[in-house]
Amino acid sequence: MSKRKSIVSSFGDLTGDTPKTNTPDPKPDEKQKTPGRVAAGIIGTTQRTLSQLREERDQLLADAQSADKILRLDADKIDPSPFQDRLPDDDVEAFNQFKQSLSDEGQQVPITVRMHPRQPDRHQIVYGHRRWRALKELGLPVKAILVDYSDRDLVVAQGIENANRQDLSWIERALFADEMHRAGLKPKDIKAALSVDDAQLSKFRYVIKQVGTPLIQLIGRAPGIGRPRWIELADCLKDGTDENQLLETLSADKVQKNLSPDDRFGLIIKLAKPEKPTKARAPSVSLGEVGTMQKGKNEVRIKLKKQHQVEFASFLEREMDALLAKYNQLRKGQ
Repeated sequence: MSKRKSIVSSFGDLTGDTPKTNTPDPKPDEKQKTPGRVAAGIIGTTQRTLSQLREERDQLLADAQSADKILRLDADKIDPSPFQDRLPDDDVEAFNQFKQSLSDEGQQVPITVRMHPRQPDRHQIVYGHRRWRALKELGLPVKAILVDYSDRDLVVAQGIENANRQDLSWIERALFADEMHRAGLKPKDIKAALSVDDAQLSKFRYVIKQVGTPLIQLIGRAPGIGRPRWIELADCLKDGTDENQLLETLSADKVQKNLSPDDRFGLIIKLAKPEKPTKARAPSVSLGEVGTMQKGKNEVRIKLKKQHQVEFASFLEREMDALLAKYNQLRKGQ
């Protein structure tokens, strides 16, 4: 069997933290035999770079085929990541189909977990929340690969994983960028993790600030709503719309049960849009059975009943010269 360089030593070479020595590898029976843990030891105390996390993700995919790297965990002893990257999915049918496929075919791809930082008998998910939820509902154990990640490593690893997923909605990416910001990550790391530029990151922040996380969570994933409409909603809310009223509206059971996230967004933006002032109608003057005349600031409109339109128009045309002459005479006499 060919020797493969360990992930720990690979990371050490990249970071320069592990000195190179000529000490021979320990014999196979002297090596630590704790299965499943990846990147332990010095990497646990060294802040990984994005390139290192990407390399580790690729290594995890390769290790997913190796039985000695995979743990079997009780789903009830696994907690979701403390950093939310996905809003609840309202598509019950699609999730049930996914759950049925796991029941029929088994779990083909392990999830990735770390040890819970405060509860030593539990794990936290790095990625694989949907698989974990389905297996938990099925009452099945969860195949997992264990990594040694700090909070910062965990949130960036989630971002890298999300960059490869096509089903995250725009607002979910915005929320996750906000999670990384509140976790203390630098803007350059957030941009690299989500593959966005300064302009996109600025739009994420603007929408989160103006709309607010509570309202976004009640709206939901809204997969059909992209950046322009979220910015439109943020613009509507920045002028002081009563957010409590909007939250109360969305909290109603009938709204949550009967409206999709896209429809809930449509309801909220309709309520948030400022009402356009209605133009006062010009006063009308009766012309008897012929019709009415409306006098506006810069115009006069004569509205004739259908049976008088042709005849009265011809009358005005014949009498126009005389009417204008009389009008001018009255003006001169004023």
